[in-house]
Amino acid sequence: MKRMMLVMAACLIAMASVGTAFSETKAIEKSQEWFQDAKFGMFIHWGVYSILAKGEWVMNNDKMTIEEYEKLYPQFNPVRFNADEWCRIARDAGMKYITITSKHHDGFCMYDSKLTDYDIMNTPFGRDVMAELKKACDKYGLKLFFYYSQLDWHHPDYYPRGRTGQASGRPDWGDWNRYLDYHFGQVRELCTNYGDIGGIWFDGWWDRPGADWKLNELYSMIHELQPGALIGNNHHQKPNPGENFQNFEQDLPGQNTAGFNEADVSHLPLEMCMTMNHSWGYNQNDHNFKSTEEIIHYLVNAAGLNANLLLNVGPTSLGEIQPEAVERLRQVGQWLDKNGKTIYGTRGGPIGKADWGTSTIDGETLYLHVFSSPGGMITIPNITGYVIKSAHPYHGASKRLRIINGGESGAVFVPDDLLEPVDTIIQVNLCKSNRAL
Repeated sequence: MKRMMLVMAACLIAMASVGTAFSETKAIEKSQEWFQDAKFGMFIHWGVYSILAKGEWVMNNDKMTIEEYEKLYPQFNPVRFNADEWCRIARDAGMKYITITSKHHDGFCMYDSKLTDYDIMNTPFGRDVMAELKKACDKYGLKLFFYYSQLDWHHPDYYPRGRTGQASGRPDWGDWNRYLDYHFGQVRELCTNYGDIGGIWFDGWWDRPGADWKLNELYSMIHELQPGALIGNNHHQKPNPGENFQNFEQDLPGQNTAGFNEADVSHLPLEMCMTMNHSWGYNQNDHNFKSTEEIIHYLVNAAGLNANLLLNVGPTSLGEIQPEAVERLRQVGQWLDKNGKTIYGTRGGPIGKADWGTSTIDGETLYLHVFSSPGGMITIPNITGYVIKSAHPYHGASKRLRIINGGESGAVFVPDDLLEPVDTIIQVNLCKSNRAL
């Protein structure tokens, strides 16, 4: 009898475990679908490095010691920071989520961490930026993701040293497991102190790729605390098991220079992160801002390749987003107000990238995004099970365009005199082919 009760208890535990795993999988799948529909997010690189105005890698690049770098945070007082304003800028730009640096490679925490005094609460500012942003994100319908650097140039137990931060002046010893306890503890704080979050955007394990990062344990902990949170990592590497989306840094999918095959990420939602000028963190000497047209083309090309665009801003040490960035974001938002239906909720179309532009698709509606003259005819291949029913300019439904059907491929004639500045959008209406019926 006792043995039977033990067996039954074991079965119930196993069933509960399976049920929990199924529930977590469903939560992740729902979040992944939302992420793929969202298409556009704001990346924020902000920390005490903004005081020096030379980018977020200044500690490493200028070979600063910890003693030298620690002189910054007692000066950090971003009196013009306004979480409501930042989130309103993102919302008005058509963005659906924000990813912000909670801790970058310098080890300084931009939130209230109970595991270190090296955080924003010990600056003259003394306020938890993440808490204020979460409240504003909720107000404006944005999801909040936390960027977190696994690499740490400040912590004494980040040892053996990796490829970066060699001049920090740390002692040549340390306890790796103790560092992992700190790392896990801080991720736990981010997953428990701010309500529901969109996910964690990890960076930095590439600094010590051969180390035991205990990623399986880390990811299990995150999903236990935040069942629907997405985990991204390794924008320089192919994904590890347990990661829920894949990052590309300054590269569109299919053009990446990280050295992995597209097949490695074909099962994951994709995201391209990109700077608005040449810098992630605030750099006062970098005035090379991309034009609004370039940014729109990056956004549309990302969508055409079934990816999101995570567009970066680097606020100043006073807490202001640069006016050049604000202006471009406003203009992108105006474009999305008119054309967002061809981006949000779509997936990559049958033409991923062409000399003339790209395509997105939503059910039986295909959108051709034409940036330059296609030479008249645009060939549309491989629409399995569908044929072209009709085609017209997105902003001119009464103007029908000439089409050619050829089995499950076809073509649309786009005359040059139809072309508009930035992006000429052609709506192609599909219907099921007889072969599919």
